[in-house]
Amino acid sequence: MKIFKDRVAVVTGGASGLGRAMALRFAREGMKIVLADIEKDPLRKAEKEFEESGYPVLAVRTDVSKGSDVKALADKAFQTFGGVHVLCNNAGVAPGGTVWEQSEKDWEWTLGVNVWGVIHGIRTFVPRMLEQNVEGHVVNTASVAGLLSPPGMAMYCVSKHSVVTLTECLHHDLIEFGAKIRASVLCPAFVPTGISDSERNRPDALRDEKVKSKTDLQREEQLRHAVKSGRISAEQVADLVFQAIGTDKFYILPHQKIKPAIEIRMQDILLERDPTNTLNRKPGP
Repeated sequence: MKIFKDRVAVVTGGASGLGRAMALRFAREGMKIVLADIEKDPLRKAEKEFEESGYPVLAVRTDVSKGSDVKALADKAFQTFGGVHVLCNNAGVAPGGTVWEQSEKDWEWTLGVNVWGVIHGIRTFVPRMLEQNVEGHVVNTASVAGLLSPPGMAMYCVSKHSVVTLTECLHHDLIEFGAKIRASVLCPAFVPTGISDSERNRPDALRDEKVKSKTDLQREEQLRHAVKSGRISAEQVADLVFQAIGTDKFYILPHQKIKPAIEIRMQDILLERDPTNTLNRKPGP
């Protein structure tokens, strides 16, 4: 995709973190922005900031786990700006815990946002983007958790592995179709955002009444610390996303130092050996 000025970008999870950074990066290139987020107040704040900066913006409160919400988002985007050229399925949540201790509500919430949110985005927007018959791009936010399988992260890894393979299949389908649209999958490690506090957006109907164990609380605190300590900013990731769209680059891995861990997992598979816990692996000589 080469032309950005006056094109339209839709970003879910756009009120904060990576989503807001990507939307701002696109706006600086002259794009019209559609911000979608489940959080009402941060969404209004972001919309106001974009307007005060002179950026054309539309803010739509959206629960991406609901197909009806995503359809309404698409309808408003096309009605307001006449088209959509970049779609960033970015909204996500990051729960943790031992796999056998996760409740049905835990799984429903995680897969609803992280997997169904992307599915709804693709099913709703891509057909209309194809009808435009112009260059476009879809960016699905996964994670390095979509390329690894560490302990205590089963739900998150399941959801993000799903996003990786879904995007790979989307890539092939677009090529086979001869589409002018391309796709990328974003797989960052820890970036200082609010992802570690995603419980704040959990619907009441899917809240779990279980008492968190000491181990659960320790893992949550470890995640918050790791996210806060991330050395690559959301703005830097947004730059990489913009560059990837401009060059039709598929895999976006902002954290290059994670690649050895990914390679170990690939070798585990190819050599048919037990999975390596790369989080506890000691650096080699």
